[in-house]
Amino acid sequence: MEVEIDLNKSVDENAGIYYDLAKRAKKKLQGAKEAIEDTKKKLILAQKQEAAFWESEEKKQAKKERKKEWFEKFHWFTSSDGFLCIGGKDATSNEIVIKKHLEKEDIVFHTEAPGSPFFLVKNGITAPASTLDEAAQAVAIYSKSWKFGHTVADVFYVSPEQVTKEAKSGEYISKGSFMVYGKKNFLRPKVECAIGLVEGQIIGGPVNAIKKQTQHFVVILPGDEKKSSLAKKIVHRLKGGDLDEVMLFLPAGEGRLEK
Repeated sequence: MEVEIDLNKSVDENAGIYYDLAKRAKKKLQGAKEAIEDTKKKLILAQKQEAAFWESEEKKQAKKERKKEWFEKFHWFTSSDGFLCIGGKDATSNEIVIKKHLEKEDIVFHTEAPGSPFFLVKNGITAPASTLDEAAQAVAIYSKSWKFGHTVADVFYVSPEQVTKEAKSGEYISKGSFMVYGKKNFLRPKVECAIGLVEGQIIGGPVNAIKKQTQHFVVILPGDEKKSSLAKKIVHRLKGGDLDEVMLFLPAGEGRLEK
């Protein structure tokens, strides 16, 4: 290593020059180290963001690739006994449920309150009491009983031949409504529902039906929290699931998580 000495300066002056140069070099080295560390942090952050992006894309793609069943356009759930239950979401889907999907082996559920859904238990004539109780709870969940904050609701079930669009003389039946004649069998279910997660897919409906399919679920009651805020809490509590799917299973109106 060669060191240049200025003969016109003293030893201390020459030493001072090299001391200053060393300080500058050390400062530059420190700056370079800090720049490297900063670059490393940015690189790690970029890698995490890229991984999160592709994970999100994979979930979106998986959601697109999953073929939806015909009944998923309605309110639906599978009972704890394995029976498919479907119900209307509005006047139009109520009309479709009864006119297109009601068969003689089914059982029909409804309430006396206007604006309530019609629910079917497919092949319900062979269904045990547990499934009938769950179907009644589904009607209560999606009826106005939820909006009114009721803890229980009166729900009835009848046979398909008791449901008709034929009104009494002088009466008019609006879209989504039907006349029910004959004896009605009443049940009084609790107004509460559950949202669960099964292999990444959200399911929802009567508590016992969801409980039978997964241990990963939450119970929701009528309350005072907005639906959108409640859905976010549910996804957080379940540690997974699609927010839009949670919204589809939640009743109209406000609610709260059971403690």
